[in-house]
Formats: sequence, C-alpha cells, structure tokens
Amino acid sequence: MDFLTLSQLNDLIGEEIRNAFPDTCWVMAETSDVRLNKNGHCYLEFVEKEENTDRISAKARGYIWANTFQMLRPYFEMKTGQAFVSGIKVLVKVSVDFHSVYGYGLTVYDIDPTYTLGDLLHRREEILNRLKKEGVFTLNKELELPLLPQRIAVITSPTAAGYEDFLDHLQKNTQGFAFYLQLFPAVMQGEQTEKSIISALDAIFSQQENFDVVVIIRGGGASSDLASFDTYPLAANCAQFPLPVITGIGHERDDTVLDLVAHHRAKTPTAVADFLISRMEEAAGKLFECQSIIILSSQNKINSAQEKIQQLTHFLPVYAQNRLEKQQSAIQHIQTDLVKSADYFLKSEEAKLNEKQSFFKLSSPEYILSKGYSITLKNGKAVKSAKTLAEGDVLETVFFEGKIKSTV
Repeated sequence: MDFLTLSQLNDLIGEEIRNAFPDTCWVMAETSDVRLNKNGHCYLEFVEKEENTDRISAKARGYIWANTFQMLRPYFEMKTGQAFVSGIKVLVKVSVDFHSVYGYGLTVYDIDPTYTLGDLLHRREEILNRLKKEGVFTLNKELELPLLPQRIAVITSPTAAGYEDFLDHLQKNTQGFAFYLQLFPAVMQGEQTEKSIISALDAIFSQQENFDVVVIIRGGGASSDLASFDTYPLAANCAQFPLPVITGIGHERDDTVLDLVAHHRAKTPTAVADFLISRMEEAAGKLFECQSIIILSSQNKINSAQEKIQQLTHFLPVYAQNRLEKQQSAIQHIQTDLVKSADYFLKSEEAKLNEKQSFFKLSSPEYILSKGYSITLKNGKAVKSAKTLAEGDVLETVFFEGKIKSTV
C-alpha cells in the first residue's frame, strides 16, 4: 500500500499552492489579534466578516516580518492617522505560503493606506449620520455655556504633559481669575480610551451639580491614536451629556467625531485654557460695562438732583411767600363766610323760635278759656261726652276767671 508521511503531504500541498499563486496579490480583509514579538515581527490574523452579522466567514494567518513592518507601520499610520491595530480594514499585498509546521498563511509585503482611510471615513460618516438621525448630534452644542465657567471637570491622563500645560495656563492667567478643577483620570490613547473616558463621564454625571463644564484634553501623542475618539459610543455619550463638553485633543487635522459633537473644540489643552479665560474676560468686560453705565447713570441722576435742589433753593422762599399769602387770603374769606353763616343761622333759628312761641301761645288752655270757652271736669278729668255722666255726678266747671261746682 502506498502512503505519504505528513511532512510529504504538507510539502506537496505547499508546492501546489506556490504553483497556483506564484506571484503576490492584493487582498482585502480586516485585521485581528495583532501582536508584535521581541524581534519586531508582526503576527496577526486576517478575517472577513458577514456584513449584517459580523460572523467570521474567512480567516487566514498573517505575517509581517520586522524589516517590512518597520517601513509599513509608520507609513500607514502617517497616511491614515490610524494605529495599525486589530479591527481595521486593510488592503495588503501578500504572498500565499504553506509551511509544513505552521500551515497556510499570508506574508505581507505592502499595504495601501488609501483603502483604510476610505473605510475610516465611511465609518465616520456612518457614525455622524446615525447621531443626526437619532437627533442627538447637536444636543451638547445647544446647552448654554455658563457665563463664569470656573468649576471644571477635567478628563485626561494625570501624567499627560498637556494636562500640566492646561493647569499652568489657567493658574497664571493675567487677570487673576480663579478656577476650581477636579481631575477624572482616563486613558487617552489605545484600545481602552473609549471605555475609560465614558467611565469618567459617568463619574462626573453622578455629581454634575458641582461643575460648570467638562474638559477633555490630550497633550501630544501620535495622530494614529485619534481613532479612539471617532467611535459612536463615546460620541453619543458626549453629545447627550448634560454639561457643556470642551475638547482639546491636540491635533491639527480634521476634527474627530468627538470634536464635532462637543460644545466647543480647541486644538490643544492650552487653547482650551485660553477659551475658558476669554469667557471669563468677556464676563468681566460685561461687568465693567455695566459698572460704567451704573456710574454714569448715577452721576447723571446726582447732577440732575443737585440742579433741582438749586432751583428749589432759589424759588422756595418766593413759593413759600406766595403760598402763605394765598393761605392768609383763604383764611380771611373763611372767617367772613363763617360770620355770615353764623348770623344767618342765628336769625333763622330766632324766627323758628318766634313761630313756635306763637303756636304754643294760641294752643294754650288759658288763651282758649279767654275766648269764652270752659272746661267741665269729673273727678279731675275733662268730660268729653254727656253719655259718660250719670245722675248725681259732681262736676267742676273751669272758666277763664273762676270755677263752679254742680250736680247732675
């Protein structure tokens, strides 16, 4: 029976593969499990994923030998602004190999950064469109920036040079404005950046009433590390954060997605400090303007009041004399009127008394008796009807002069 050893079979497979792919070819794939060894060689896997499920549909081991990687890596990162890490789409020039021990693999000789850049821009555009579709893209920009942004929550690495520059710039401002800062440490480069910054935002959110603004700064560092600021979760968190977010990530190229959703974007940490100082200067300018207006208005009112006082000082004696003369004349008229009124009242009352006196006189019993009338009394009471009398009653008759008694 004929048979092959495993090494013989692997040699035959390797020979067939080399015959089938004698030249290099360009392959599109996504990087995965990128790692370097101590000799500078880069080992990784190339994968292909289904568009809707991200399920891996193809996989191949990859190698970039040290001498090639030393040239390709800086070139790629300079062109794309993206670190050569896992999870990026690449277009690589490879040779197809089959090693009898390590099996099938691809050796990389070249890389086209324009393909990766196009994919990054596409993904970036997708993130921006998603944020706009969800209605959160401009939420942070719509927040009102405090007039005096003095209480600042700072997200950065505590060892970053940019953080020291930021502190120094604020503390040495020529106007002597006071700023109160609290550091929320975060990783500002590498794969942990997104998760670390979001954790810092969560910590600030729990005590948001203690701060006016949030500052995210990063001093220096490779531009290839900026891809960590182009992620949807980080952008969505910042866009919907309840405090204004100011970024100073320290780069000159196009803004990251984080910069685009932030309330204000500055190029560097010191530029962020300048922005905060300028905001304070603007507030101080408004206060000085108000102070000048108040002083001028007060002085005008004082001058106007002094003029009125001077006018009153001049016209008051004349005015007082005129008022006194008018009052005296009015008093004299009142006195005259009172005398006339009193005289009229007394005469009127005297006439009324005379009239009543005449009436009382004509109504008196004496006057009536003097006219020939008499009054008949029974038991001291006037008799008004003969029917009230009986035989034997003793009556008393009163005349104008004298009285008589009689019996019925």
